[in-house]
Formats: sequence, structure tokens, C-alpha cells
Amino acid sequence: MKIDSEHLEILAVIVEKGGLTEGADELGKSQPSVSRSMALLEKRIGMPLFEPGRRPLRPTELGASLARLGNRIRIANKDASLLVRRFRQGLAGRLRVGGSPIFTDGVIATMIAEFQSRNSDVHIDQSYGYLDTLEAGLKNGGLDIAILPLHPRQVPPDMDFLPLLSGRNVITCRVDHPLTRIKAISLSHIANYPWIAPPADSPLYRDLERALKSIGQEDFMVNFSGGTLASIQSVLTGSDSLTVLPYSVVFQTRRTIPLAVLPLKIDHPDRQLGILTKSDRQRPPAAQQFITFLQAESERLQARMDHAEQVTHRRS
Repeated sequence: MKIDSEHLEILAVIVEKGGLTEGADELGKSQPSVSRSMALLEKRIGMPLFEPGRRPLRPTELGASLARLGNRIRIANKDASLLVRRFRQGLAGRLRVGGSPIFTDGVIATMIAEFQSRNSDVHIDQSYGYLDTLEAGLKNGGLDIAILPLHPRQVPPDMDFLPLLSGRNVITCRVDHPLTRIKAISLSHIANYPWIAPPADSPLYRDLERALKSIGQEDFMVNFSGGTLASIQSVLTGSDSLTVLPYSVVFQTRRTIPLAVLPLKIDHPDRQLGILTKSDRQRPPAAQQFITFLQAESERLQARMDHAEQVTHRRS
């Protein structure tokens, strides 16, 4: 026997409201159409749903049991409608995000945490990679968006790039490093300190070489290379080593891993951290919600960094 689930939902409302007229009003239906639905249901099951001659309506034992099932169906339908609506609005769903390791761990992860605190029904599947890997993921459908630093000339022709933060690198060390006690740091001061090098295949490694060359430090000793941002930060805080990191990473992680920025002017990369997407592919609704959120958070982060720099300049 197959029972129309809509009839069970109608029955649940009638029982809850205590009458056909009241149930019809709640459902936005006419009283005759509700009566017909109950008549069809009774005919289908071959048993009465309400005790005869009772006002207000009183369901039979079977009618009450079916009404409870109808209420569960009604709640499930409401939940399903809500889920569809939230999915369409970008408030639910699955989002596959790839990103360059240093920026992902140092900047974007904090933003992801804040985004998910507001949108707990969005599941983010995050992975790491550099341009070649991330571009391939976007092209084969394995990624919805990629977050990485790019120069305009590096943007693939079939992709769109939305800049978030301008590129700026700094020489950094632990907060109680001997160099932090020197007012005017020169090349001779840093010449004898070892360096931490990012992974050799990362753009940041080339930034390190370029930055040191710009201040005349072409021959430099590396005592630690590769690793994650967490391992780089751990080595920094436990040694006299120096390294080059994006200023946004140092600033964003300053409360958990406080590092000092040395007042040395170095060449900055002609790149911007931004969002890379495939031009001709429809993204899940949550992607646009996330992109809009990242734009707003990046603007706030840039404003905080600018303010911190102004305060530092006034004090120096």
C-alpha cells in the first residue's frame, strides 16, 4: 500500500490545529480540498482517521499515529527546503580550495576559520600547491578556486584573477634577536647570520634570492630549508636565523608567533595574492560567498597593516 505523503502532512496539521477549517487555514488551502484529501486517505487505508461525532476533531489511534508520521515528513520537507535555499544562497555546500602553502597557513587559514564560524554548513576541502598544480586542479575540475600570489603576466588565458593583497616581503627574525637591538642595521650586521630558505620550488625562495641580492647579500648561508610555515617559524623563534616572509603572514600570525621585522629595505615581488578561477566553469554558490568574504577580510587586513606601519613610523 502506497500512501501519499502530502496527505499525511495535511493530517498532521489538522490534528495539531484541532479541526479541518483550522488546518486548512494553516496550510493555505480551502476547507473542501482538505476534506477531500482526508477522504482519499481514509479510502486508501480502509479505516477512519477521526472518531465520529466528536468536536473538536479527535483522531483515532491510527489517525494519531499517522499524524505523528506526517509531522516528521513535514519537518523533513521543511529541512530539505531550507537546505536547498541555503545551498542556493551559498550558505551550505562543499567548496574545494587550493592555495600556496605559506599564504594558506599564514593568512587564509585564519579567514577560513572566521568564514566557517559564520557559515558552518559550508564544508571546505583545502589542499596545497603552486601555480602549475593549482592551474591543473582548476582545469580538471578538482578545485573550485585557488589562492596564490601571481604577476599579471602569469595569469593563464582561460582564467580570471582577483587580487586581494599587494606583494610585500620583509626580513624577519625572533623578537629578541641581537639585531633587534641595533638602531641602524647595515649589511655587515647581517652578514654572519644564517638564513632559512623556503621550499626551493616556491616563489618565496626566488623572492629570498632577489631580496638579498638587492641589498648586496648574494652569498648567504642557509642552515634550514623547505618545511612548512610552522617549522620555519619554530626554527626562527629558537635560533638566530633570518628569513624572508610576506609581511601579511608575519602580521597575521603575530599573536601566536611574534616575530620582529628588521628595518631593511628589500625588493618586493611584483605580484599580488589573489583568487584564481576558471573563466568558463560554473562554480558552486558557496564559492562566490567565500570570494566576497575574502575580499572584505583582505581589505580589513590591509587597513590594519597600513595603520600599524604608520604607528611604527611615528615612533621611530
